[in-house]
Amino acid sequence: MISRLHDVPWHVLPGLAPLLEPALTAVLDGRPAADVLDKLLRANRTFTTDQRRVCAESIFGVGLWRRRLRATVGALPPLHLLASLVRDLANVSLDLGLELPPAQPLTDFRDRTSIPDWLGALIDEPLATALNEPGPVTLRANRARISRDDLRRRLAEEGRHTEPGRWSDDALHVTTRPANLTATTAWRDGLFEIQDEGSQLLAAIVPEGHSLLDLCAGAGGKTLALASRLPTAALHATDVDKARLERLRTRATRAGARVRIHHALPADLRVTHVLVDAPCSELGALRRGPDLRWRIDPATFSTWPPIQRALLDTAASHLLPGGTITYATCTLRPEENEHVVTSFLSANPRFRIERPALPDELLHSDGTLRTFPHRHGTDGFFAAVLRDTSTR
Repeated sequence: MISRLHDVPWHVLPGLAPLLEPALTAVLDGRPAADVLDKLLRANRTFTTDQRRVCAESIFGVGLWRRRLRATVGALPPLHLLASLVRDLANVSLDLGLELPPAQPLTDFRDRTSIPDWLGALIDEPLATALNEPGPVTLRANRARISRDDLRRRLAEEGRHTEPGRWSDDALHVTTRPANLTATTAWRDGLFEIQDEGSQLLAAIVPEGHSLLDLCAGAGGKTLALASRLPTAALHATDVDKARLERLRTRATRAGARVRIHHALPADLRVTHVLVDAPCSELGALRRGPDLRWRIDPATFSTWPPIQRALLDTAASHLLPGGTITYATCTLRPEENEHVVTSFLSANPRFRIERPALPDELLHSDGTLRTFPHRHGTDGFFAAVLRDTSTR
């Protein structure tokens, strides 16, 4: 993330500083950086490409690196932090008419990687460093309509170049910037979805079966991945967020996927496999929002395990004998991952963890899936396939 600052056209910054000051203040006060940037650019539609880029890098840069900047030059006003970003991280000499003290050495990895104390207690420096690098834009080929290789050729014909993913057979990493993927005919024809490679693996480890339920479908990324891989299965999807389910309906139509969407799940529904992509603290996706770490309240973390545990009970109530529950999160906290699974297994001894057919590099010794940005290039995910061994 720091290296990208070296190529920014900072020479246009002096004229933008008065406009950026209130935007930076808003971000440091807790407003989402993406919303602040969008508002600024909408109000200044005549900005050049260089000006737009400098605005984006300034807002996201100060939003992300605020702890490092304050450790470097002190608790100074927003424009001073921006000046430190340019001087100390981008290594650019630029006169903004501001006096900055000499940069102080950084001995704490939390300062170097600009993470909150609570996050520093959960992760180490390699992972913290990886969370400061933007994740790749990754596609999932809709194999019900096209192979990954054919999709790659089709996109190249439209000027969008990609490289195959490392872990998922359907993944393509986009190398063209900017790609404007939704303007392609391949998108309009429903040939791909934008989905992190780790997220694709969660759907890939759900065993084959004649009926499946996505219990926390949301807008349907993993539902559509299941439909792509298992087009003949009876696929059901539900979620407490009805608006997101309607987006799934639209996406499923574009992808040609057959999904039975339930706003209220039938009490008598029984399936061979259930996917529980549980709501969580979402720490595994921190690299997707540079300022997100500063807007998270760790006091809310304790609310998730009871919800996750209840979802596993609900999944079990809709499972046929011998079936599986795939429990998944995009967080790094053991309290929401292995602890929830252990609690469920203790109360339901007929279930056991089943090791999925994945490379050993992706699996923990207990047979659970665990991915990390610094090890696998994906967002941070956890998953456990829980097999019902009963024959009732």
